Amino acid sequence: MKFQNKSWIEVSADSDFPIENIPFGIILPDGYKPQVATRIGNTAVSLSVLSDYGYFDDLNIDDMSVFCEPVLNGFMALGKKQTEAVRKRLMELFNHNNSQLRNDRGVVDNALFAISEVEMLLPVKVTDYTDFYSSIEHATNVGKMFRNPENALLPNWKHLPVGYHGRSSSIVVSGTGILRPNGQLKPNDTGRPVFGPTKQMDFELEMAFITGKQTLLGESIATENADEYIFGMVIFNDLSARDIQKWEYVPLGPFLSKSFGSVISPWIVTLEALAPFRVEGPKQNPPVLPYLQTKGPENIDINLEVLLQPLHKNPDTICRSNFKYMYWNMRQQLAHQTVNGCNINVGDMYASGTISGTEPGSYGSMLELSWRGEKPLKLSDGSNRTFINDDDTIIMRAHCQKEGLRVGFGESVTKILPAKKN
Repeated sequence: MKFQNKSWIEVSADSDFPIENIPFGIILPDGYKPQVATRIGNTAVSLSVLSDYGYFDDLNIDDMSVFCEPVLNGFMALGKKQTEAVRKRLMELFNHNNSQLRNDRGVVDNALFAISEVEMLLPVKVTDYTDFYSSIEHATNVGKMFRNPENALLPNWKHLPVGYHGRSSSIVVSGTGILRPNGQLKPNDTGRPVFGPTKQMDFELEMAFITGKQTLLGESIATENADEYIFGMVIFNDLSARDIQKWEYVPLGPFLSKSFGSVISPWIVTLEALAPFRVEGPKQNPPVLPYLQTKGPENIDINLEVLLQPLHKNPDTICRSNFKYMYWNMRQQLAHQTVNGCNINVGDMYASGTISGTEPGSYGSMLELSWRGEKPLKLSDGSNRTFINDDDTIIMRAHCQKEGLRVGFGESVTKILPAKKN
């Protein structure tokens, strides 16, 4: 099978945003208000303008104002039937065989922007946030470092998707600088904790899904219905302060070590655009309980890459991994989140947890790549890293590739800034 669709907007062969993608995000063009948009190649397309000119009039959308809102929550709440109808209409309008919109120069001039001419905003109001811990390779590595290597996984790990409730207020969009956090540290050679900036600043390579449909308190979601609730996915950099985390996480888990900033890519790629890249996940042994059982291809083949760029230097690729490695898949995560009757909202975000593969070059955190600082990484500028320095920039990329079709997410980029003096 070969994918043959082509747009009348120029799209390079290595673009993450062909006409088959049609992601959704929020753009802020100079002199305009924030508005819902999609992206084809290096062109941002205002759905607000297309709506104003009647291009969605026959789709039976009750509330056209959703295209003018500064977040995607209202658009997602329309439901998959209507959001997918919008996506398919955009694929029709920008197909190279369709001249309807291309010849409507007044609309084209108002609706299309070079991506360099718009500011990308946080695409959703994040209503709640859960961070899972679903890579068996990552969990095993961490267990080997901090516990008995012979029993690296805790007894519950293969029976349920471990997760914790994170802080939604500190999720920000790509390009946002993050201050090195201050907190309590407990050096090995001191009897009491000390206060100061983290010395072990880390990234965590993750993907996250966003829900576009809500449930009521007391309702649960079955794995076979989970895709109805998942609108799409973004790249998720879950920044971590490992020394703060080490001191605080017993007995209730991460707190200040995780809540100072998480950075997502600005375009939400829909589950429908990712459908051609579904693959089988790892075999789960022992068998999971009935409410966690799934059928068919559960995972998605998403190639992942992390680059570290020192100030005024070229970036180095320090990790290549893949989302298909995840032991616990998104359907299981959502089923487990709601099995106790926990209600979900439109705009909830669920991060995968650090995504690591089996080889050292596929480890999704500095903690693993430098093996807790024991094996420093050597960069092309001659410097070494055990963790992230001030003014380092972390770049995460993600894309799917199959039979001539590439669908990607763009980048999640963040620069680490020096800590504030308290």
